Amino acid sequence: MELPTLASDVEAFIQELPKVELHVHLEGSMQPATLLELARKHGVADVPGSLEEVRDWYAFRDFAHFIEVYLASVHTLVDEEDFAVLTADVAARLAAQNVRYAEVHVSLYAHLMRGVPARTVFGGIEAARAEAERRHGIRLRWVPDFPGDYGVHTGEQTLDAVLAEGPESVVGFGMGGVEVPFAPMAELFGRARAAGLRSLPHAGENGGPERVREALDLLGADRIGHGIDSMRDPELVARLSEEAVPLDVSPTSNLRTGAVAQLWEHPLPRMVEAGLTVTLNSDDPPMFGTDLSNEYRTAAQLGLGAPGLAALARNGVAGSFLADSAKRVLITEIDTVLAGHAPNL
Repeated sequence: MELPTLASDVEAFIQELPKVELHVHLEGSMQPATLLELARKHGVADVPGSLEEVRDWYAFRDFAHFIEVYLASVHTLVDEEDFAVLTADVAARLAAQNVRYAEVHVSLYAHLMRGVPARTVFGGIEAARAEAERRHGIRLRWVPDFPGDYGVHTGEQTLDAVLAEGPESVVGFGMGGVEVPFAPMAELFGRARAAGLRSLPHAGENGGPERVREALDLLGADRIGHGIDSMRDPELVARLSEEAVPLDVSPTSNLRTGAVAQLWEHPLPRMVEAGLTVTLNSDDPPMFGTDLSNEYRTAAQLGLGAPGLAALARNGVAGSFLADSAKRVLITEIDTVLAGHAPNL
């Protein structure tokens, strides 16, 4: 089953719609040209030698291959300039899609384990963040994370580094990787929350609804990364709806990783119908062959009309950690764009 082609009026609406991105990975946003540039700079092996070859290599094959590409991107980041180059490109590409604000996951532990100090990571991304705000008007905030399946000690090292070196633009503490039981992480996330960081774990992409419950009950999750497995548990769905816990959903990512077999089977429409607070996100855009605008196209192809797309955009604003005054401004802009396009949609 193929998804329908969108009308030009819907495309125009999506492009003009002010957007917020709450689940996108910095390292997973590295474009092929940047990877090649940094690989050449540092003599990183096992990276194809031409841009055309790198682009072919980026094409998603399976999850193991995705991890190979992701780790290659990580290993090309060595000094502050590298992190600044990557961040500047990511910010410019987001701004070109009319993304006004983004909370970006940073694989901090992946750099710490290679001997790259946290101050190097933060120094580079902060310099580019400030310049991007001046140049493009986009605001970026950071969510350092660690792979939960590597053990709680990796999270402890990551949090220690964040508390020692993290700038004010760090808004949350995240956990990705394979979804293992979360009980060992409870004290760690309690410490992060006590320090003022928001709890932002990945849960319920393919680990079942029980991981989502644990994220809420044990980790005090402020938002859930993915969360699509929640639809397998009606009681959990009712709870998420009642508590209005945002679920940061990434349809193309879910397809690529095998969390859904076919894009048209994605539960996004059912999640919206069930009253869940769904936000739309791109996760690892170039490595999954997407970007945030494309995720809005996908949502439209899955049956959401312009009011539904605008609602997703509002959810992103509401679920963010922007100041209330900034949220009101963005929501007003979203409503204005919707009203302006309504006669043609």
